[in-house]
Formats: sequence, structure tokens, C-alpha cells
Amino acid sequence: MDYLEVTSLMLTDGFFGDLRIYQMRPPWKLLCVPVLTVIAACGGSGGSGSIQVASPSPPPVSSPAPSVQGTRTISYGGVSVQVVIYVPPVAVKDALVLYHPTVWFDDRILGAAENTLDNFKRLLNRDDMLLVSVAYPQQNREIGEGLREAEAALLWVKNEASRALGVSINRVFIAGHSQGAYVVTRLNSLQPTNGVIANAPGPLDFEYRCLLEERGGAPGSQECGLMVQRYGRPSANPTPYRKISLLSYTEGFKADALFVQGLDDTDIQMRSWPLLKQAVQSCTNCQRPVFLEVAGGHDALFTSFTAREAFNQFIDQRRTAASTVRID
Repeated sequence: MDYLEVTSLMLTDGFFGDLRIYQMRPPWKLLCVPVLTVIAACGGSGGSGSIQVASPSPPPVSSPAPSVQGTRTISYGGVSVQVVIYVPPVAVKDALVLYHPTVWFDDRILGAAENTLDNFKRLLNRDDMLLVSVAYPQQNREIGEGLREAEAALLWVKNEASRALGVSINRVFIAGHSQGAYVVTRLNSLQPTNGVIANAPGPLDFEYRCLLEERGGAPGSQECGLMVQRYGRPSANPTPYRKISLLSYTEGFKADALFVQGLDDTDIQMRSWPLLKQAVQSCTNCQRPVFLEVAGGHDALFTSFTAREAFNQFIDQRRTAASTVRID
């Protein structure tokens, strides 16, 4: 039998095994093995008369090291949070910390973190980044209250993940979708990183959104309902709603940021998107922002080829920089 290839397979118990595929020699080749002196009978298909000796089998090929993905509870500065961690099968070079979109019930948070990790993993054009998806809580919390856990997870990655996971991290990036993009934008004014990616960040103008709900122009949401319970209606007390809005946090960005927005997103999002863009571009104490507008809806980063290319280019350009992220 001729040796063809080795394919690594994941077995049902989570371990890796090798599948070796063989092919039977045709009958005429079987005859040629013991009768090497019969030159004329053992030619190739063209009957050249030369001896066709099978090349020796290649040396065994080692299976690649398996990737590892799992959930753990981490703690930093007295704050604990669950995270989903993906360790790639090759040597880690950098880390990407991820933040999920709105999930009101905390029993669904871990699933949202897993989905977020899978979605961003599919975007990446290389497999040497440690991925950490943060299951920051949201149930019965105002938008932005999860920043405590979100920041703790980022600080854990920057300061403790290398030792805890046995990897070497040179640079740290953060990325999020929807409310996760809101979180990374807020974090960009709190902690230095090597780059921030925000897809369809929001809520941009929370006062406007909750006013629409109050007036029957939009279906009610858990987020606005909680605010009404705590502070009253936005028409009577708009200040807490404005304070939550991302439009109130457009200064002091410590890292370059890529903002991605699908132009077919909801009317609520698109009404305030130009205002965010103008405010960030006018910032005098921010690192460089990049705005990308593409065809598509709220999930444009994950559906647009242009957005995917921009995402990878943004990271790759900053991975080649000489400096690494400051820890302090």
C-alpha cells in the first residue's frame, strides 16, 4: 500500500488522533517489486522499459498542537467575571479581548460571550492571537454599569494572563459589537491598549431612544424601563439618560480606534451616527480614529468583505509597531 497523507482528527473525547489514508498498488506494480530484473515488463504507462521503483514513504508527520477553548472565572482588583478563552494551536503573539452585545438576562451571558468569540475568530486572517471574550453582566443594570467587570477582565489580560495561561502576550487589542462596541469605546478613555475596534456602537443617544419609547414611537425595552423606574421618564428627567449615551464619551481616547457602521442599520442608530463621527473627529486629545461605513445592517462587520479586510488591516498595521502596550 502507498502512504498518502496524515490528517488530524478530533475524537469524541476531545483528544486528537491521526487518520492515515492508504491506497492499494495496481496489480502490475505488485509484480514489479519481486522481479526487478524484468526491465521490459515493468515500464510505466508509456512502456519506456525503465525500472519504476516506488519512493520510500515520507517520515511520519506530527499532528499540530490542538487549540484550547474553555470558560473560567478570573479576578482582578477584587472584581470577578467569567470569560471564554481561546488559546490557538501556535505560539501566541498578541491578545484580542472581546465584548458581547446586549443580553438582558445573565443566564444567557455566557452563550453570548461564546458566540462573540466565534464570530470574531472567523474574522481574523491569522491564528496566533489569544482570544478572551468577557461575559460582563447586564441584568438589572444600567448601560455602562458592566464597565467594572469589563475593565477588570482587560487588566487581567494585560497583567496576569501570560503567567496564568503560559503564553507570551506582546500587544492587546479590544473589540466589541453593539453594546460591546459601546463598552470598548468607553474603555478606550480608561485604559491604554494597542487598538480598539467598535462595530455599530450604541446606544449613541439614549435619551432619544427612551423618548421614542415613552411616546410610542418604538417598542419598550428593558434598558429604558429600568431607567424609568430609577429616574422617572426621560421627558421629565433627561440628565441620567444623557449621561449614559455614548455621545457623552467622545474624548480622551488612548488608542487608535476603528469604528465600523453599516449604512442600512436602524433609524435610531443612523440618526446619531453622524453626531458621533463628528464629535470623535473633532477630539483634540484622542488617538487617531478611523471610520468605515459599508453596506449592511447592524452586523456589517461580520457580513461585509470590505469591513473584514479593514478589521484585519487595522490590527496588522499596529502589530508591526515597535512598541508594546503600556501596562500601567
